[in-house]
Amino acid sequence: MATGALSAREEWSKGWSVVFAASVGFSLFSVMLSAAGIFMQPLGQEFGWSRTTLSAGLAVATFVTAILSPFFGILIDKYGSRRLALPGIVLTTLGMASFGLMSGSTEMWIGLWIVFGMILVTVKSTVWSAAVAHRFTHSRGLALGLVIAGTAVSQGVVPMLGNWLIENYGWRQAYVWLAFGWGSMTFVICYFLFKDGYAKPGSQTADEMRETAEIKAAVPGLTVKQAFRSPALWMILISSFIVMAVTQGFSVHLFPILTESGISRGHAAQLMIVSAVAAVIGKLATGWMLDRFRPNWVGGLTLAACALAFAPLMEGARSMPLVIFALVVNGYAIGTKTNITLFFAAEYGGMRNFGKIYGTISAIITFATALGPLIAGRLYDTSGSYDSFLMLGVIGCVIGGLMLIVLPSAPRWKAQEDALAEEFA
Repeated sequence: MATGALSAREEWSKGWSVVFAASVGFSLFSVMLSAAGIFMQPLGQEFGWSRTTLSAGLAVATFVTAILSPFFGILIDKYGSRRLALPGIVLTTLGMASFGLMSGSTEMWIGLWIVFGMILVTVKSTVWSAAVAHRFTHSRGLALGLVIAGTAVSQGVVPMLGNWLIENYGWRQAYVWLAFGWGSMTFVICYFLFKDGYAKPGSQTADEMRETAEIKAAVPGLTVKQAFRSPALWMILISSFIVMAVTQGFSVHLFPILTESGISRGHAAQLMIVSAVAAVIGKLATGWMLDRFRPNWVGGLTLAACALAFAPLMEGARSMPLVIFALVVNGYAIGTKTNITLFFAAEYGGMRNFGKIYGTISAIITFATALGPLIAGRLYDTSGSYDSFLMLGVIGCVIGGLMLIVLPSAPRWKAQEDALAEEFA
């Protein structure tokens, strides 16, 4: 039992291992997304597929994940994250490895992505963020930032590692080694460190079960109906959808954007590390600022700054300093979008129904992650360049950032959470 409301230092003392494990777990979610760009050229050359076809697989998977996300959020609220995440890691690993079996059939390509989308919901942000958000109140922004930083690790390491595997062992073996290498490491770490505090069925006494039920009932936050009617949550959703669509399209196609500009595959893979390092800094800095300054301005200006990553790459890589600038901004600003959405969902929706509320928001945003790469691929196929998509990205990021800046003040859930901790101490 808690002895009262925990300070930020005490939250980290008790919950650091969960944050670390959740960050590693979330990195697994992004492996296939981070690898999508490096596989486009070898798959396109071997099977003759267009960029639209190659992007369609990822789009289908994210559509499937989006449909299943709200239902999975309900399961998280009921059973906890650990009992869902561990089997999910195993299934995700097997799903990734299965792409090494592909033939030239587009039906098989789409079918594999459909199955993978069904699996991927088990390791998406909701399962990791729910466990961390329940443990952290005063340092929630920084804790969630560290969780989301796991994607930055995969975004930086996977392109270079995957390109090396493709060049030395072929694309089929690259899928297998990425899957079992990353998946086994993730499972071991999460098995020992990812504890979300949910007791197993039958392990609690009657009094403990009654007290647990009382605590859950008293947790502050909106009901599902109240969340649906909240203008602020709708603004957060629309802003996140717009920015996620253009930035996800940018992230998936960033590797071919660089290679189409004349940069070699090896050099492009190395440059992705610049974006990844900036992403880690961005996630942590944004999380720290969200805890200390007005979140509306921090989140809004950060998302609007994503536009600075698109503009320098229009009309090709005109100079290496501009490319590096774009990658730094891409990593810092674009890498924070999930962290910002998580934080605002908890701030405006509370923790009573966090799994359901964020699960629904995440599901709708997932449609954007499917739509963005598909739009980027289609615009490339029709125009022969990425310039029109990059201009669309500039406009979308500015609109999304402004929508967060004008949000109303958030409810005072943190004070109620502290009072709840004192009451049940």
